[in-house]
Amino acid sequence: MLLLLSEWLAQHIRTFNVFGYITLRTTLAMLTALFLSLALGPRVIRWLAAKKIGQAVRTDGPQTHLVKSGTPTMGGVLILIAIALTTLLWGNLANRYVWTVLVVTLGFGIIGWYDDWKKVVYRDPNGLAARWKFLWQSVLGLGAAVFLAFSTSDLTQQTQLVVPFFKAIAYPLGVWGFVALTYCVIVGSSNAVNLTDGADGLAIMPTVMVAAAFAIFAYVTGNAIYAKYLLIPYVPGAGELCILLGAIAGAGLGFLWFNAYPAEVFMGDVGALALGAALGCVAVIVRQEIVLFIMGGLFVAETLSVMVQVGWFKYTRKKYGEGRRILRMAPLHHHFEQVGWKETHVVVRFWIITIILVLVGLASLKIR
Repeated sequence: MLLLLSEWLAQHIRTFNVFGYITLRTTLAMLTALFLSLALGPRVIRWLAAKKIGQAVRTDGPQTHLVKSGTPTMGGVLILIAIALTTLLWGNLANRYVWTVLVVTLGFGIIGWYDDWKKVVYRDPNGLAARWKFLWQSVLGLGAAVFLAFSTSDLTQQTQLVVPFFKAIAYPLGVWGFVALTYCVIVGSSNAVNLTDGADGLAIMPTVMVAAAFAIFAYVTGNAIYAKYLLIPYVPGAGELCILLGAIAGAGLGFLWFNAYPAEVFMGDVGALALGAALGCVAVIVRQEIVLFIMGGLFVAETLSVMVQVGWFKYTRKKYGEGRRILRMAPLHHHFEQVGWKETHVVVRFWIITIILVLVGLASLKIR
């Protein structure tokens, strides 16, 4: 076993030396992950169907979604397999940022997998108890935050909150302020993507767009010349995240092939929690947390819609004796379905909004 492992590592090093350019390896990573998703997709879907791992649709949701009951779920496993294999193949395995994001991604994926497994296989509608889910998310989020805080050689620069569109505004957070921010970004982003995953193709395509945009941020942040020219923090080694982000984009596009309306498979918490955590972790490393808030505006809106709906319902129930709602249904995409939009219209229009937001985020690279 050790001999095989050493031979594989030697081969990986030779391959890495041949394909040394980050841009080339990012392209190859995207194509590799796309191919893996397309090739493994039918097999994974058949396995999920054979094991009767089908989606349970909420009866109080849009009535048009009831026909989706029984559709295979936990398809996020397909995405994570493609991301992990591709990153191990094309990434620089000596880079600490690659391992940090990969461990966070797979760790949150395991939490989501157990939650999905309890819901579907054990027919437990509550899945993993919220307090346990939050606990394990916190353990992973804090672990990543502490590691990132103390693994940098320039604590002053790497613990600043950079404000986009302004070249001279950056707020010093200090080590523990950075840890708190990192924790909130990773855990918050994870749950935000999970809340958005409620319609065919709705969550995966914005995730692909944001990941692709962050690949550009990672590339310039990891290049001293570009970082200086664009007046953004220089983070040595951050450019290697392009390979992992390319893998996310490729795997996401491959998954969309099967998840487009009408979906053959759903992502489940295993995919949504993992992808959201990955985006949050990358945003922290490249010091663009606010840009994530902008480009991931769809995820933010979906999360706020749930918070406002629940908060207002509890407030009015306490004040008036009965709960009242601001939206017809939360999250936000269900509200628009309830007012008469077709599911496909909601999805495509939300994609268009995400494209606009991603372009605004990318504009922050130059407009300062």
